[in-house]
Amino acid sequence: MFMVLASRILGLLRDRLLASRFDPDTLGIYFAAFRIPNFLFEILVTGALTSAFIPVFTRLLHADRERDAWKMSSALITICSIVLLGIAIPMIIWTEQISRMLAPGFSDAQILEMSQFTKFIVVAQVLPLLIGNFFTGILQSYNIFLIPAIAPVVYNVGIIAGIIFGTTRFGLWAPVYGVGLGALFFMLIQIPSLLRFGFRYDPFASFRSEGVKDVFALMAPRTVGLAVSQIDTTVDLILSSMLGARMVTVFNFAQHLQQLPIGLFGATVAQAAFPLLSASAAKKDTEGFMKTMYSAMNQICFYIIPISVLFLVLRIPIVRLVFGAAQYDWDATVLTGSTLSFFSISLAAQSAIQVLTRAFYAHYDTKTPVMVSVASITLNTVLSIVFIRFFRFPVWSLGLSTSIASILHGFALTILLKRSHPEFSFRQFLEGPIKMLVASVLMGIALWIPVKLFDQLVFDTTRTVGLLLLTGVSSLIGLCVYMYFVWLLNVSEAQTFLLYIQKFRHPRSLFMEPASEVVANGNQDAPIA
Repeated sequence: MFMVLASRILGLLRDRLLASRFDPDTLGIYFAAFRIPNFLFEILVTGALTSAFIPVFTRLLHADRERDAWKMSSALITICSIVLLGIAIPMIIWTEQISRMLAPGFSDAQILEMSQFTKFIVVAQVLPLLIGNFFTGILQSYNIFLIPAIAPVVYNVGIIAGIIFGTTRFGLWAPVYGVGLGALFFMLIQIPSLLRFGFRYDPFASFRSEGVKDVFALMAPRTVGLAVSQIDTTVDLILSSMLGARMVTVFNFAQHLQQLPIGLFGATVAQAAFPLLSASAAKKDTEGFMKTMYSAMNQICFYIIPISVLFLVLRIPIVRLVFGAAQYDWDATVLTGSTLSFFSISLAAQSAIQVLTRAFYAHYDTKTPVMVSVASITLNTVLSIVFIRFFRFPVWSLGLSTSIASILHGFALTILLKRSHPEFSFRQFLEGPIKMLVASVLMGIALWIPVKLFDQLVFDTTRTVGLLLLTGVSSLIGLCVYMYFVWLLNVSEAQTFLLYIQKFRHPRSLFMEPASEVVANGNQDAPIA
């Protein structure tokens, strides 16, 4: 979690540096260039890793078949690399034509620049990230989370280095070159840990190796779901580009801000829970499985819900602090804040989906979450088109459509989990989050009052220092109110939070203990450390 925080902060620093050096219209080209590379990455890596690779790899490890696990991972890396090459070549050949379809609102010059960036990113980024994410899956299967968590940090370091040292000479190509450098860092930093566990890549490993067929059988439904999700993301790009290249930047900046808490708490807790959920499912330990589920959900909501309120109340100050450079004008700031506020409505739902989906994956059920995901993505796409093309809403409506679809998505997964697991308890699952929601609403009221009182009257928010003081003081007051009410409502995660604070006195145990040891040494109701 700390490494993801560092990565996300560096990501925001990267965006700040971009906003200080390039205007929103120019940055729209840069962000649009990632659509094709991201499509390739999601299809080839995310589907295999999150839904299939880790459960099968973990099963082989628990069966004391480590050698077979290594062969399987080598075969999968080879197969995915070959498939990537086969898909990437035609995409590179027809990049300009595809770019015109993806960004119909761009001019000919913008399309040409976008296609050039895309070609480079496909070649320099996707393959190292593909291999590096398989390395991440292997290490997480061994309950090693620190090094895989550092990898995204060095990825952003590469991009930032490109911006700082190359902008004067290369212009917008500087961050593009940095993307390739960061992807290489991402892969290389994980290799020493893999070698320590005995990993040796075998390019001639048989495609019939144990587990390979299982991975492809499990990832097939997930890949279909991801393909549909890419349609939704592509529609967002098409619609935002129709509003102008600067709206692509506005939408991406708001999305990056809302992804900070989701990545920090939703994704990290879900990643840490996944091997434990898979192990409990393999051992048919229903009690342990449900205990992990409830704990993961409570820990996510303990942090995510108050952050959602912070984003709603402090949306403009936050955007100004993060992106308020000379090149990022007031209109772009207001639109980014509005888009962020609509995204914030569903932060808890988006984070909960991370855990709920993995609960199905741990039982080798990839079809159920994929079907729900396809329905949710379809709804999101339809709403986005209706809001932008028919109602003529601004770009913030893309955040609203995402929130509506995400909330319904999370609700549907919860209902289906109850149907497939009768022992699942709605009361245990929702009791904590409801208390946290009540505390967060009271926090929002306490937060809004000092913002209105201190703005201009106490702090000069036209200057960065005054804006920082207003945001910091108001946030501190709000969070103190939140902690008081979660304590008053007897939310157990408040005690867990204090336990983690105490562990700062022993930083090695905080970062290096496997999850099972943290359970044994810490709060038994909080297994996801």
